[in-house]
Amino acid sequence: MKKSLLLLAMLAATVAFGQEKPIPLYPNGIPNSKPAPATYKESIVNGGASKVTDPELTPYLPEKGKANGTAVIVCPGGGYVHLSMVKEGADIAKRFNSIGVTAFVLKYRLPSDSIMKDKTIGPLQDAQRAIQMVRERAAQWGIDPAKVGIIGFSAGGHLASTAATHFDKVVIDNKNNTSVRPDFALLIYPVITFGDLAHRGSQVALTGKDASPELINLYSNEKQVTANTPPCFLVQAEDDHTVPVQNSLMFYDALLKNHVKAEMHIYQAGGHGFGLNNKTTKDDWFERCANFLAQNGF
Repeated sequence: MKKSLLLLAMLAATVAFGQEKPIPLYPNGIPNSKPAPATYKESIVNGGASKVTDPELTPYLPEKGKANGTAVIVCPGGGYVHLSMVKEGADIAKRFNSIGVTAFVLKYRLPSDSIMKDKTIGPLQDAQRAIQMVRERAAQWGIDPAKVGIIGFSAGGHLASTAATHFDKVVIDNKNNTSVRPDFALLIYPVITFGDLAHRGSQVALTGKDASPELINLYSNEKQVTANTPPCFLVQAEDDHTVPVQNSLMFYDALLKNHVKAEMHIYQAGGHGFGLNNKTTKDDWFERCANFLAQNGF
């Protein structure tokens, strides 16, 4: 009896926020991959994933009648070595559902020479594939294919900003020529630069310790902004001692110079990795985010 009640409670919780089963990104074979060694096995501990070999997209659907046609791909952070799948994944998706946005949590491959031929493009391939998949299956989920954005946290913010600035270089098969440009990008305490103010752990994980200056510049995304970069929303805390706040400042400055619609909120405190709740302030950055989306027609 107790087991039955527990099962019913779990099912009710699932229905409440509309989580569907994870969808493999590449059902017909993962690009840019090598056979994983026996020691490279995916691990999920305390809501965090590491050593991802089979990337997935998990849909979270708003309540029936509440969806507004907008979708967002959620990229958890973790320094490109693990993924915060709950705090910067499922929790974020549910909050988007509350405002009618359909969310998709991306469990992306973490850069590794053990499983990739070119680890520098692995995460971007998964982000582009997620955008491609959501656009191509938009009718199934009741989504407007012109309202598909991306949000990323910390290193996931680097991935989101890469998707928002590198979309002209398509690194996946794209026989239908589906746009992989996100319609908006939401960057929360993001890693942006790989230069002097980089989060060095993220940079080394993606590019390696001996990366060329050209590769460093390529993935310093403040240098990749153009007039065609989508509208961006940024949030960070001034006292972030993990990712210097200048990452957001430099990216915002580049957006301004290229006349890209942008909004930025810098809190005086909050540190790094606060997820939805910056406990140092009564302000709710997600409400600011919702206002930004509404202002820009999303």
